[in-house]
Amino acid sequence: MLGAHDEGQSLPANQQGNIAIKLPLPPGCLSTIWGNPERFYSGYLSQFAGYYSTGDGGYLDEDGYLFVMGRTDDVINVAGHRLSTGEMEEIIASHPAVAECCVIGLPDTLKGQQPVGFVLLKNGINTAPERIQEELVALVRQEIGALACFKRALVVPRLPKTRSGKILRKLLRQIGEGQAYQIPSTIDDPASLPELEQLMKQHGLV
Repeated sequence: MLGAHDEGQSLPANQQGNIAIKLPLPPGCLSTIWGNPERFYSGYLSQFAGYYSTGDGGYLDEDGYLFVMGRTDDVINVAGHRLSTGEMEEIIASHPAVAECCVIGLPDTLKGQQPVGFVLLKNGINTAPERIQEELVALVRQEIGALACFKRALVVPRLPKTRSGKILRKLLRQIGEGQAYQIPSTIDDPASLPELEQLMKQHGLV
């Protein structure tokens, strides 16, 4: 096992990084993606030469025990602080007006990344979006602190999801980063994407 920095160096004990497994993998492990070996290589083998990148983040303690802290796409780097967007989502979801939410990290010239929340309100909530944002920013600041740099929470009419209900966070990041994106065949409501893209442009996030 390797606790690796984003550039691939091994990390000392108790310091969080990427979890990677030294090749070759033991028998029985996934060795390719059927019909698409290039995707398997780019997704799992290209990040760290000679290692399989699990997509998880964690750390090794002084005795060599591995602690898995979550998916690496759930962790963003804000001014040198590694923060969990999942933790922010839990805090935002605790607000009585919030039905669903997600938080993603978008590029920021000063801090590296900035957390941005997307919030779906419960039926019957008529509070102004600006007020909702103020309350959510204060809530995250209270629970995590100012280091979270959480300042943006957009109230949205719907969130992009798969038909099984999974929020398509990667797609939101691609829109926010101005990348070309493909609409997955599993999406439940494709019309939500141009709607959200327009909203993000209005708030200067694209």
